[in-house]
Amino acid sequence: MDIKEQLKDIKTQLRLSMNGVVSQSMREKGLNYKLNFGVELPRIKSIAAAYEKNHELAQTLWKEDIRECKILAGLLQPVETFFPEIADIWVENMPNIEIAELTCMNLFQHLPYAPAKSFHWIASEEEYAQICGFLTIARLLMKKGDMAERPAGEFLDQAVCAVLSGSYHVRNAALLAIRKYMQHSEEHAFQVCRLVEGMKDSSVEAEQVLYNTVKEEASPHPSPWERELS
Repeated sequence: MDIKEQLKDIKTQLRLSMNGVVSQSMREKGLNYKLNFGVELPRIKSIAAAYEKNHELAQTLWKEDIRECKILAGLLQPVETFFPEIADIWVENMPNIEIAELTCMNLFQHLPYAPAKSFHWIASEEEYAQICGFLTIARLLMKKGDMAERPAGEFLDQAVCAVLSGSYHVRNAALLAIRKYMQHSEEHAFQVCRLVEGMKDSSVEAEQVLYNTVKEEASPHPSPWERELS
């Protein structure tokens, strides 16, 4: 099948799998799409599994203003042809937090240039660039767990700034990345605790959120950083 036929076939499968209840629930939660079939993720993955990864097909799917097509695009895009400038275009056109989370999980974390690009994104002033940057870093930390001292310092500076001044979704993405950084080692956890120890009695809501998140992450471990935040 050519790309047009594949796209037609995919849309047919999506219509046959549509779930109006799920679609309505997403709209009520603010996840708006031009078209949303409400297809659940396991079914979307099974549809993707029937196709070989294909750059042209993935790019065509991404251009569709359809929830399931954008998710499939991330699943079917080959890493080797997804150049940094294309990644930037996708991030610029990221429609909502659901697609951001799934695209980071299914595609961005696997890119060979993901570490450098994620740092570029978190330094951006654009909301979804920051979100994708922190979500990608969180994924990389889950896989690799560590980063060199200099980028770690830059990451923590950007993450703390994002928590204190970013939008709701930026803040949550940054908090997730901070937690994954802390989970790598006692040294990392202690480092973050020292950054926030002065926020314990802060009247600023964002500082309290950050402090409490760090304390919660540190609390299961009977180590020095727990005493720092007690």
